[in-house]
Amino acid sequence: VQLVESGGGLVQPGGSLRLSCAASGFVFSTWPMSWVRQVPGKEFEWVSDISSDGRVTNYADSMKGRSAISRDNAKNTLYLQLNSLKTEDTAMYYCAKGYYTRQSTTGQGTQVTVSS
Repeated sequence: VQLVESGGGLVQPGGSLRLSCAASGFVFSTWPMSWVRQVPGKEFEWVSDISSDGRVTNYADSMKGRSAISRDNAKNTLYLQLNSLKTEDTAMYYCAKGYYTRQSTTGQGTQVTVSS
């Protein structure tokens, strides 16, 4: 299993980013997927997840209305659109195989920094 996140960066408050997660080593289209984030010294925080067919999505309260999870099963890629970013969204963002648990496989992460 390999998950490679990309798309993070430095953005001003109110800005947007689109994160991507390229998946390989498993049948991507049969697995739900998740996004989680972590601030140094704190536990992972679940952000969003999506069913294997993309029809069902869920969001943390803090991200509702400001983010959109999607997937392209033909490209084995998971996405997270982040809008109206706040300084408190600063974190390392990871994609995870399946609905997230502490045992989930994640990638190496992509850093999102929201700062003016």
